[in-house]
Amino acid sequence: MKPMRKRQAVIVSMVAVLGILIAYLVTKGPSDYPGPGSGSAVVVVVRGDSILGIGNALTEAGVVASSDAFVNAANADPKSKSIGPGKYTMLKQMSGAGAVAYMLDPKSRAQSRLVLPEGLRIDQSLEAASKATNIPKSDFNEAVNHANQLGLPSYANNQAEGFLFPASYDLAGDETADSTLSMLFLRFNKASKQLDLESKASALGKTPYEVMTIASLVQAEGNPTDYNKISRVIYNRLAQGMPLQLDTTVAYGLGITKVSLNASELQKDTAYNTYTRKGLPAGPINSPGTAAISAALNPAKGPWVYFVTVNLDTGETKFAKKYSKFLKAKAELQVYLKNHG
Repeated sequence: MKPMRKRQAVIVSMVAVLGILIAYLVTKGPSDYPGPGSGSAVVVVVRGDSILGIGNALTEAGVVASSDAFVNAANADPKSKSIGPGKYTMLKQMSGAGAVAYMLDPKSRAQSRLVLPEGLRIDQSLEAASKATNIPKSDFNEAVNHANQLGLPSYANNQAEGFLFPASYDLAGDETADSTLSMLFLRFNKASKQLDLESKASALGKTPYEVMTIASLVQAEGNPTDYNKISRVIYNRLAQGMPLQLDTTVAYGLGITKVSLNASELQKDTAYNTYTRKGLPAGPINSPGTAAISAALNPAKGPWVYFVTVNLDTGETKFAKKYSKFLKAKAELQVYLKNHG
C-alpha cells in the first residue's frame, strides 16, 4: 500500500502546484506589453470582425501580447465599439489599452481612407477614389453611368457631377466602384436632409439641382467668409437677366483649370459659358461642401451684382452694385496679376 500512498501524495502535490499556478495567472492577468511600442505593423480588420477577432489579428501581427489584453482594454472603453473594418498602421509591442487608443485615432487609418476636398470636379473625385481603393478608374467611370441606381437623387437626372460629397470616408478594403459611389451619395443625401435642401430650394423658386449648381459656383468663386455674398450676386444677376460671366464655368466647359482666361477662350460657346449664355450653366461644375450649399440656400441680403477677387493669395474679394466700382476692383486684380507673374 505504500507505493499507492506515494502516488497519491504526488498527485496531491501536482494539484496544489496547478492551483497555485492558476491563482498566479488570474492575479497577474492576461499577458500584456508595457508599451508604448515601436516599429510598425499593418493590421487589416475585416468587415464583421468581433473585438476578439481584432485582438487575434493584433496578436498575430505582434502588436499586442495577447488578445485578452486587447479585449479587456476594449471592453473598458465604450468608444471601442466604433472600431471598424479597414487597414490600420500600428506599432509593435503595444499595451492593450494603447492599441485601443491607437485604433481610435484617425491617423492610424490614413492608409485606409478616401479624402475628398471641397470643389473637386467629378474626374478628380473619381481619380482620388481609384487611388484610395485600388480599384481601376475605368470601373468608376462605368459606375457613374448608372449613378441613379446607386443613390444619386432622382432630380440629378443621372448626372453625378456635384454630388460626390466632399468628406473623409473610412474604407474597409472590400469596396467596389458601385459601393464606393453609393457611400458618397449616401453622405450627400444625409447632408441634404440636414440642410433641408429640397424644401428650401422650393422656397427660393429653384429646383434642388439648380441650387446645387449655384452652390458649385459659390464653391469655385471665393472664400467661405464671402460665400453668402457671392450667392446673393448670383441670385441678383439671375433676377435682373444679366449673364453671370464667370470664368470658372467657362473653364469647366472647356475642360481646363486656368484661373484667368483670354478673350478667345471666353468666346467659345459651350453649355457652361456664362458669358455667351444667360442663366445658370448646364449643371454643377464641382462638388460643393456644406458651407457652399448652405450659402446657396441662404444668400446674404444686398444689392451687389459684381464681385472681384483682388488678391489670389489672401482671397480678398470686393463687391459692388455700380459698374464703376467694379472696374476699380478689376484694376486692382490686374495690378496683382502683373506683380505676381
